[in-house]
Amino acid sequence: MMIRLLLILALVVFFVSPADAQVINLDNILGSGDPTASGRIVQLVVVLTVLSVAPGLLMMVTCFTRFLIAFSFLRAGLGLQTTPSNLILVSLSMFMTLFVMSPTFEQSWQNGVKPLIENKINQEEGYKNTTTPFRIFMQANVREKDLAMFEAIAAEKLHNQPKLSSDDFRILIPAFMISELRRGFEIGFLIALPFLVIDLVVATIVMSMGMMMLPPTVISLPLKILFFVLIDGWNMLIGTLVRSFV
Repeated sequence: MMIRLLLILALVVFFVSPADAQVINLDNILGSGDPTASGRIVQLVVVLTVLSVAPGLLMMVTCFTRFLIAFSFLRAGLGLQTTPSNLILVSLSMFMTLFVMSPTFEQSWQNGVKPLIENKINQEEGYKNTTTPFRIFMQANVREKDLAMFEAIAAEKLHNQPKLSSDDFRILIPAFMISELRRGFEIGFLIALPFLVIDLVVATIVMSMGMMMLPPTVISLPLKILFFVLIDGWNMLIGTLVRSFV
């Protein structure tokens, strides 16, 4: 599944010919009389570069950002500095992204990447079929206000170029990322609010009892963890995040 994901994310930005998936013979590539040798070398370099930035592509066109921001707010709300660790939060966000995006990945693989590798369609069709599921997902979850903002900015800056449509990746991807950041912070606020109430209540009680030297976090931390466990917080949070995607 991870190999499929890397291939799909690479083809979202740049598509390759089926020959690139075969064993590379330098003698054939650099042989005299081959007019496409330089082009194939550049193409190979670009593909390797795209694969090296696959984590960035994962954040740009999937729901990874929303999951990671929500989990970070949860850890901050609980008052825990390193628990769960960054590795656990990133790993959980990645696998939840695979869960939510699995239909999109499967459609992209079956309709675009696989036929392209099997030489059943050309590069243009392969690129279109591969990117269409991601475009549909982003359009379903992006805010119209963010799309309109980037369309207006593009119209202001690109005077002598054709107008960019809302489904163009140069408009859609940044608008989608802004929308995900906004929704992530909205969810983070709702997560942190009950923990803030517990902190305020504990601090008020501690101060009213005259225990000035006792940090309120000493009492509020176990209470917040107990509260989160009793309401089955992980189940509630994960279920809400998954259902928040169209």
